[in-house]
Amino acid sequence: MAPNATIFKATLHIADMDRHYYEDHAVTLARHPSETDERMMVRLLAFALHAHEALAFGRGIGAEGEPALWQKDLTGSIDLWIEVGQPDERTIRQASGRARQVAVYAYGGRAADQWWNDIRSTLSRCRNLTVVNIPQDGSRALAQLAQRSMDLHCSIQEGQILMGDGTTAVQVDLATLHPATM
Repeated sequence: MAPNATIFKATLHIADMDRHYYEDHAVTLARHPSETDERMMVRLLAFALHAHEALAFGRGIGAEGEPALWQKDLTGSIDLWIEVGQPDERTIRQASGRARQVAVYAYGGRAADQWWNDIRSTLSRCRNLTVVNIPQDGSRALAQLAQRSMDLHCSIQEGQILMGDGTTAVQVDLATLHPATM
C-alpha cells in the first residue's frame, strides 16, 4: 500500500443469483494517489463478481507481480488472478502461467477497445483467460458511488449487474471479449 493511499471502507451486500452466492463483505480499499475513483470502483465490482472468502485485494498500483485481486488456495497456489484496466500483454501471459484462472476487467471506452485489438491475437492462446469490457458509461456511473464509507448492494442476475447505495442505482452490462476455453 502506498504511504499516501486514501482508505475507503465498504460494506458490500452481494446477491448473485447466477452463482447462488448471498453474502455480506466488509472490505477496505486503499486508493493509490494515482488511482481514480473509476478504477477503484471497477476493482470493487470485480470483487463482487468473484466474491469468495479467500478473495483478496492486491497491494495496489505499482506492486510488481501482484494483481488487483487474487484468490489463493490453502497451499498458496493461485486459483484466480484478476487485473483491472489495460494491463500489458506480458503481465497477462505471466498471470496465465501462474494462476488456474485469469480475468481482466477492461474499461475506458475506445482506449480499452484499442488495447484489446492490439493484443487479442497473441492472447487467444491463453485458455484460462477471460477478458471482459465494462462500457464507459457503466464504469463512470460506478465512480459516482465512491465515498470514503460505502454501504452498497450488488445484485447479479443473468449477467446483469445492479449496484446501488440506497439512493442511486447503477446498471452495468458487461461485454465478454474473450471467454476462457478450459
